[in-house]
Amino acid sequence: MAPPPGPYSGTSTLALVARASAFSFGLVYGSVKLKILKFVNAHTELNFFYQMKAKSHKKSEAKAHH
Repeated sequence: MAPPPGPYSGTSTLALVARASAFSFGLVYGSVKLKILKFVNAHTELNFFYQMKAKSHKKSEAKAHH
């Protein structure tokens, strides 16, 4: 007769709950991280666009004065 399953053998209730909890945590963590990266990336692109536009405007003003 086989010994009863240990707590981390993969067949006990604790192992199943731990696995489900880790999976759920991974999904939530990944989702939050993706939202943060999208938010930061969107703001970085906007700032870059505005900086380039400002530089272009300064260059055109400089050319107009010469």
